[in-house]
Amino acid sequence: MGMNMEILGVSGVALIVGFVQLAKKIGFPSQFAGLLSLLLGIVLSFSFKLFQDTFTFQTLLLGLALGLSASGLYSTTKHTLKG
Repeated sequence: MGMNMEILGVSGVALIVGFVQLAKKIGFPSQFAGLLSLLLGIVLSFSFKLFQDTFTFQTLLLGLALGLSASGLYSTTKHTLKG
């Protein structure tokens, strides 16, 4: 059972955004964030091609994207309710 490429792509975007934000928080220069996103996208694309039929890779990718989305939703809601 394979996962749809569009679902993995959307998950990948969320994952890249999360990793770039984490990198900036630990000191990665913001002016190179675009380059980091590009490199992470290439790595993710190659990883998908190599492991596309691996259930573990698909599950990990989707799980990370869901977790990042949920934490972003929590953070946004928390800041909105605080005013």
